[in-house]
Amino acid sequence: MRDGWGDEALAEATPGGFPGGATLRSHPIGWVLAEDRPERSLGGALAWAGHAGVEELRLLASSATGDLARRAAEFARPPKVWEIEGPAVRRAQAAALEPDAAVPDAALPLLDVVQAAGARPVGEHGVLTAEVLGLEVARVGVEGSNAWLEVGVGKHDREGQRLLHGDRSPLEALVAAVAEVRRLRVADATSHPANLLSPERWLRAVVLERPALAGAGVLVPIASTVVRRDLRSRAPAPALGLGEDGAPVVVVCSVGIDPDLVPVAADVRAAARAGLVAPAPWIEHPWAGYPGGGRPGLVLVVPEGDDHAVTRELAAALVEPAAVRTVPGDWRRMVGADEAPSLP
Repeated sequence: MRDGWGDEALAEATPGGFPGGATLRSHPIGWVLAEDRPERSLGGALAWAGHAGVEELRLLASSATGDLARRAAEFARPPKVWEIEGPAVRRAQAAALEPDAAVPDAALPLLDVVQAAGARPVGEHGVLTAEVLGLEVARVGVEGSNAWLEVGVGKHDREGQRLLHGDRSPLEALVAAVAEVRRLRVADATSHPANLLSPERWLRAVVLERPALAGAGVLVPIASTVVRRDLRSRAPAPALGLGEDGAPVVVVCSVGIDPDLVPVAADVRAAARAGLVAPAPWIEHPWAGYPGGGRPGLVLVVPEGDDHAVTRELAAALVEPAAVRTVPGDWRRMVGADEAPSLP
């Protein structure tokens, strides 16, 4: 900090804590150092600045600064992002959004297998997966022109399935996995990974079936601009479609209080507007026939009680503010009682 701004600027600065980092405040300026998962630090930094009465926020990180600077620009009073290089700091330049990778053509013949087993095919970040109520139960591996189905909830489960049930056909294994997840992924069930993992994607599955919960007429899933590290990682789940008024809308679902929900959601809206994230090719794009110019609205959907004041404040602080809608606390009961289909 001294190397970047000198002793005089820090003479009366007050240090403080920050999850995965630290803060320094010298009114009206505040600094946040983000060390642990800096790519997910912007929302928390903005929340701290609002609580501390900081008028000019400076966010420092050693990685992901280009993405942070791009997301910061979505806010009416954007914080300044600085990149740490050894003991020195420099202003970060916003990184351009990249198009989401397409699912390889070799994987597409397995769409019928996924659907026949009663799972939802989802294409994100170049991978075709099978989901049941938002939980990944299989994914398609691809090497050149060859593709195969790997059944299991997460990497370790897929490896275990190969060892224990290698004699099953992929469809038989997937049907069994779908049935088991549907049995376990229900409201008030005993705690189990099948009903604890990916809650925001479970909520998205409900909202896709009941788009009116988001004030929409039709919704389809799309990829986020943030790739999940694993099934345990918190990651807002987006969709796009048309609102009840027929205008384009991006809907982003989250469960619990996620300080970075708003920056990520605004980033997804920007990517969707630019056509860099879109529905998978086997899904018709809801915006295709829209006659307007297309500045999509943004709706954040969270369960009752999770619409924290910070989330609403950050949603209102965007250049194009987002709406926050809540779903009833029993949202898990709204979809999921169907039985998995029998093998054809």
